[in-house]
Amino acid sequence: MLEELKREVYEANMELPRRGLVTFTWGNASGIDRGRGLFVIKPSGVEYEALRPEDLVVMDLEGKQAEGTLRPSSDARTHLELYREFPDIGGIVHTHSTHAVAWAQAGRDIPAYGTTHADYFHGPVPCARNLTAEEIDGDYEANTGRVIVETFRTRGINPVHVPAVICRSHGPFTWGRDAAQAAYHSVVLEEVAKMAMFTELIHPEAEPAPRRIQDRHFLRKHGPNAYYGQKESRG
Repeated sequence: MLEELKREVYEANMELPRRGLVTFTWGNASGIDRGRGLFVIKPSGVEYEALRPEDLVVMDLEGKQAEGTLRPSSDARTHLELYREFPDIGGIVHTHSTHAVAWAQAGRDIPAYGTTHADYFHGPVPCARNLTAEEIDGDYEANTGRVIVETFRTRGINPVHVPAVICRSHGPFTWGRDAAQAAYHSVVLEEVAKMAMFTELIHPEAEPAPRRIQDRHFLRKHGPNAYYGQKESRG
């Protein structure tokens, strides 16, 4: 079932340790087949060196396991909430990458200090609030997804224009049109988190880039008259 999607999700998962975003098993990637209402996700706790495409788990949008003998990632219910509420996304990645986690642990949005950030994220990358005690003690992973959705809705952020979030005291989730683009955005997020940290070390009172230049850089890649790159370019 979904063999092509499994291969795509497997490759996205393997990209994470290749890019230095995952230590041990601290991450996962998934991808969805919207037509069939099924998504594929990494199994829980399986070392990347041992992972095979056939190990991936198939879930439905009710949270039931449709295929696979291994347990799905413990973050599967977070992915499920995002797939349910953000219908334009086709893949999700979660990591504990160092610099993005540092901003999450500080409880701060990642400011858009320059054009590298603006090329991919139209505004700051938001930091979601801490979960309440009731949310932690309840369906913790699903509530993590719900708090992410709440963050985007209450702030009026388009999840297609800002394909990333950092969860306070936890870490980043990124997404995209498929699992490969979600992994790509995870790499970009870690780089801009690092750049922002260095910016504040050099100049603690630094201001975000002017909105006009942020808009220009984002729209030249993602706007209706985008002109950056070639037609099939992912970046």
